[in-house]
Amino acid sequence: MIDLHTHSIFSDGDLVPAELVQRAWAAGYKVLAITDHVDHSNIDFIIPRIIKVCSKVNQQGKIKVFPGVEITHVAPAQIAALALEARKLGAKIVVVHGETIVEPVPAGTNLAALKSSVDILAHPGLLTEKEARLAADRGIYLEITTRKGHSFTNGHVAQMARKFKAKLILNNDAHSPADFVGKEKAERIARGAGLNSRDITAMFENSRRMVKKLQV
Repeated sequence: MIDLHTHSIFSDGDLVPAELVQRAWAAGYKVLAITDHVDHSNIDFIIPRIIKVCSKVNQQGKIKVFPGVEITHVAPAQIAALALEARKLGAKIVVVHGETIVEPVPAGTNLAALKSSVDILAHPGLLTEKEARLAADRGIYLEITTRKGHSFTNGHVAQMARKFKAKLILNNDAHSPADFVGKEKAERIARGAGLNSRDITAMFENSRRMVKKLQV
């Protein structure tokens, strides 16, 4: 299993990065990205520390970990610049906290993210046709999430992705050990979103493809 959207105590997760990784490995995960929440106040603090722990963990060789960020609750006009800054600081994966219906994310966040240098639009909520088309055109992954609350709109996201041939990726958005759901439950959640076996296989392959790209 692969999870490219997780959080440690450097944002709102429960665990220090090393334990987050250990818990993921114990749950059967082979690849992880630590993508703590960032804005202008902490991006230069978070990324170097995540890079350091990823380097230490990767030396052990039992699980591959990538440093990343989740740009969260910032003004849409500021997303592009923050994404570029994250890249310059060494983030391998840039996620944007999309317009989930369970939080007051600024309107326009989805569209601004999809026009920026990002990899994943997390839990994009009531994604519009324009946004789904742009995600497809730019090759940005739309997230199907196993996280409570954010998952309420998985079905809508799956439907829009299918209509416009946008790429889906499944993540746990893990904040604690219980969030690493494993393959069987992840597949059931995906089926609950209306995805069929072919869709699910393609979605998991998207995760593997992204990891291969990161390793180049």
